[in-house]
Amino acid sequence: MPVIALSYSRLQKLIGKVSKKQISDSLPFLGLDIESEDKNLVRVEYSPNRPDYSTDIGIALGLQGLLGIKTGALKLKIKKSNEYSINVKSGVSKIRPYVTGIVAKNGKINEEILEQLIQMQEDLHMGIGRKRKKSSIGIHDLDKISFPLTYTTTNRNAKFIPLKSTKESSVSHILENTDVGRDYGYILGNSAQVPMIIDSNGDTVSFPPIINAAITTITTKTKNLFVEVTGINKEDAEDMLSVVVTILQTAGFTLESVKISGAKNSSPKLEPKKISVNPTLINQMLGLNLSTSKIISSLKKSRLDASIKGKNIICTIPAYRFDIFGPMDLVEETALGYGIQNLKPTLSSSQTLGQINPISIQLKSLSQIMIGLGYLEALNSSLSSKRVLYEMTNRNATKIISVLDSKSQEHTILRDSILPGLLENLSRNIHESYPQKLFETGTIFLEDNPINEKTSFAAVSAHPDANFTEIKSILQAALQTGFSLEIKTKTSTHETFEKGRTASILVNGKTIGVMGEINSKSIENYKIRVPVVGFEIHLSGLIFD
Repeated sequence: MPVIALSYSRLQKLIGKVSKKQISDSLPFLGLDIESEDKNLVRVEYSPNRPDYSTDIGIALGLQGLLGIKTGALKLKIKKSNEYSINVKSGVSKIRPYVTGIVAKNGKINEEILEQLIQMQEDLHMGIGRKRKKSSIGIHDLDKISFPLTYTTTNRNAKFIPLKSTKESSVSHILENTDVGRDYGYILGNSAQVPMIIDSNGDTVSFPPIINAAITTITTKTKNLFVEVTGINKEDAEDMLSVVVTILQTAGFTLESVKISGAKNSSPKLEPKKISVNPTLINQMLGLNLSTSKIISSLKKSRLDASIKGKNIICTIPAYRFDIFGPMDLVEETALGYGIQNLKPTLSSSQTLGQINPISIQLKSLSQIMIGLGYLEALNSSLSSKRVLYEMTNRNATKIISVLDSKSQEHTILRDSILPGLLENLSRNIHESYPQKLFETGTIFLEDNPINEKTSFAAVSAHPDANFTEIKSILQAALQTGFSLEIKTKTSTHETFEKGRTASILVNGKTIGVMGEINSKSIENYKIRVPVVGFEIHLSGLIFD
């Protein structure tokens, strides 16, 4: 989770008449976790779905509502202008097809605001920008740019002076020899053409999503800004822009529109959306009996607008609150505005007594047996990556189950095996002493309609003398001690295990898994320094249905 450092004295100036204690007490009820406090400074962790909290300006905006100083949605005031435009060429459509932007004038940039803008930019890149892959942002000194601009493509021999440099460099040199080029150059693939924003004088403004040109660097002397966002999806690019626009207006800048045209691009609207919610739903979910007027005032404290229409409340959501999708989100916003501290916890009435799930009892018993055998329990995420699940273990990747809109760029695939995760654990502990013995029980996901969820049990043992006999005896002891099950093995083959040292595991004539010595290629891929043996079996249908 991203973390931001805040100054209490600066927050007091931004919010209005409020004490340090009021701010400190209110931060957690804004959904911010306080990591540390040191006199005037406080470090807070915020949720990536609230990128407006990447600056103290955005946090002050939220606190003003929560403390009742300023309530209701912030209304963007964007002056329509014909002075600024970006013409998009068709060449970018297969590389990075969308661009959007805004002009912000007559602001004051001191060291604090400059630091906040840089922090916001990087947090936006890492969060909703998915490490710049989905969208990236450039903030420029407007007065160093000649409009109209052109968003086009150029070859890798094109040269310009990049940010924080005084020497002209080619695109190829930037991608191959700078940290930012090596970190993000993969986004552009192997295309001979790369995207570029060029002004009317032919000067490079930006090389998205890699780096800005040095000429447009913003400093404490900058008064007018040009903000551009490029991306692979128009909606994502405009979401990112909406956050920046909100922060800049709140910081005192006046906004002017930028006309975008060409290659299916259009000017950003940044308009609020409306969602209807029934007050009954809110009261049922929160266990309260709030009047409609109280719900409306609570929503306004969350910096939203709301009004009554018939039996429902129509809520107006500003563009930067793209984390709000439907009525249940408005229930949460009502709770925040009402005050989490004002909610009184009560035990719900029940006609039955709770008890531990029988499956949990069996899994706990299995865990205790493995711990007794000298193994350490691991707990890996059900979401993994193609690299860990398939590439490193040489497994077939034809039946991948991917998750749409994963919050993580790397962890996007539901695991169909536990064993690769345990091998990844070993690879991250190669500097620790051996033997290393790990096990895990958990859910795996198999392709079916609907997706088939099964409980799997896997273990690995890594040390210089690891062998097939060892891991077979461990599995036999675990199943026989806990469940009186006798296993048999039959020679077989598997992509992850060494040929000739691999066996299928059978119980009552039914194949339940595989065991053996991990093959040398997998061990090399994970950079593990000793032999590894392991097994994985399906518990579903074996010790429970």
